[in-house]
Amino acid sequence: MARSLQAPASPRTRETRAIDRVISLANGKGGVGKTTTAANVGGYVALAGSRVLMVDLDPQGDLARDLGYERQSGRELFQALIAGTAPMILRNVRENLDVIPGGQDLEDIQGIMLSRSSRSDAGDFGDMLYTVLAPLADDYDLILIDTPPGERILVEGAFAISSAVVIPTRSDDASIDGVERIARRFMAVRDRNPNLQLAGIVLFGVGPRSLRLERSVRDTLEEMLGTVAPVFETRIRNLESASADARRKGLLFHELEGAVTDAQKKRLKALRAGEKPAEGFFSRNAGGLAEEYEQLTGEILARLNEIESETQA
Repeated sequence: MARSLQAPASPRTRETRAIDRVISLANGKGGVGKTTTAANVGGYVALAGSRVLMVDLDPQGDLARDLGYERQSGRELFQALIAGTAPMILRNVRENLDVIPGGQDLEDIQGIMLSRSSRSDAGDFGDMLYTVLAPLADDYDLILIDTPPGERILVEGAFAISSAVVIPTRSDDASIDGVERIARRFMAVRDRNPNLQLAGIVLFGVGPRSLRLERSVRDTLEEMLGTVAPVFETRIRNLESASADARRKGLLFHELEGAVTDAQKKRLKALRAGEKPAEGFFSRNAGGLAEEYEQLTGEILARLNEIESETQA
């Protein structure tokens, strides 16, 4: 599986500045499952044996909660971007999975870019990001960028170096508005990165029969982009207890499934011994979410391979 991600190198123009096998996850609204989707997809790709680098461009730094590492300030990434130097990488957050952590100091990037001359824009940040990440690309089979919901410069800079964009969304109107904002940012960088493709839309926290939502998302993207937006078949259900447990424990959903089973066994053992059980989990079974993310990961990788084939045809 790992090698299918590695497309042969293709020439890139200076204007494009894109890096092969880079996916940005984005939505113009927070709370739509963007970071959770990034973490679990990255976790499954790494579990299958591919080398994965996750880049947290969100000043909130919530990727730390999903992957269970200590939250960072983002200062190291900020300094690397400004100086064009190698970033700090958290190695082996999971086997085959490394992380460049974000944090609140990334908020200063926006101010710095806006304070420069009128010629400075998100494209300049794309160059900065390219300088930091391009030397690392050959070490990984896939790079996933978790973008913030708000900062335009950070989002468009990530798009400028990406092969594809994945947009998670919920069913509420505010989330659909967020999809529209991301569509505008997508179009804003197409001249700079004409190879950028929309990998697809992830319906997050919805039921299996959300046909009206799917039509609404398709209509919005078709109006903005002039093409039908692919919507992944796999939908991620809303299971609040499992989601709360995963972030509280810093576990991915396929890890949570085993942890819940072990906790139940320990609880029964303690009760039989007349002892007070240790604090357990809210959820009884996270297997359904784990399976959904595994299926979604397969769809995203298949779509990425399709995009790469089209680009090199």
